Amino acid sequence: MPRTRSPRRGSMQFWPRKRAKSMLARIRCWAKTKDTKPLCFAGYKVGMTHMIITDNRPNAITKGEDISWPVTIIECPPIKVAGIVFYRQTLYGPCTSSLILAEKLDKELGRTMPLPKKQKKIEEIKPEDYSEIMLLVHTQPKLTGIGKKKPELFELAIGGEHLAAQLEYAKKVLGKEISLTDVFVEGQQTDIHTITKGKGYQGPVKRFGVAIRSHKSEKTKRGPGNIGPWHGTDYNRVAHAGQMGFHQRTDYNKIILKISDKTEEINAKGGFIRYGVIKNKYLLVKGSISGPPKRLIKITMAVRPNKKIFTHAPAIVYISQEAKQ
Repeated sequence: MPRTRSPRRGSMQFWPRKRAKSMLARIRCWAKTKDTKPLCFAGYKVGMTHMIITDNRPNAITKGEDISWPVTIIECPPIKVAGIVFYRQTLYGPCTSSLILAEKLDKELGRTMPLPKKQKKIEEIKPEDYSEIMLLVHTQPKLTGIGKKKPELFELAIGGEHLAAQLEYAKKVLGKEISLTDVFVEGQQTDIHTITKGKGYQGPVKRFGVAIRSHKSEKTKRGPGNIGPWHGTDYNRVAHAGQMGFHQRTDYNKIILKISDKTEEINAKGGFIRYGVIKNKYLLVKGSISGPPKRLIKITMAVRPNKKIFTHAPAIVYISQEAKQ
């Protein structure tokens, strides 16, 4: 008789497979850079298209030829600095110590947080009293056409080696806008943080790829089979039904192929499906990105850039603007 083989179903790379706590991705690690500037930016996922580029990679088989690449479009209106957050090092790790808000805050920000009447003065802050400085920023969805007014509020890190320089930069941009080109350049490697599209409660066949058994099998055709000696316990290694999608995922070393504000070069005929028309600066990232249209995407400096990847911006011959319907 042939030997019975039962390979495991589904990857154990991500566990537990439960819904993310927030629709905003959480960034747990920041890159270390010498430049004193923000290490993150945010935009809204538009959709995908394709472009034809002249391959300029020195070791590629198709060097010098015109090839087609799939790209994801992210619309990136400027983000606004609402405040500065100061952290102190404690026995339990860095903890928030002080918060300085800008003098004038957008009225839309009141949809996300209660706006204070009295604020602490930044002149009272000494950088030697703190271990870390972060910017409190918010998006401006009112500048896009996605039909949303409530801004997303989150913290982002500042690059640099000295807290004094970081504090001076934070004072300079407090209450002002930060543009996409202030953070990233074309050809740069970035990490993409996002929440995937939610699928709801799904069975083991769709969730883990469990094989459907013969129609003559007893009791069930779509079950995970013998689950071992645990008998009814909710064991994480067994391919049971449950939540699928709406998980936080990070894509490493995604290459920015183009940054532009010329929307006439990218807008599809009739607009993009489930998104509409791009009105602000945008960037094109090679390949696909998790999440549905209109989902907020956080783009950070690459934590572990691949030095073998040739990351010069390619010469773009053509960008498809055909209708996506």
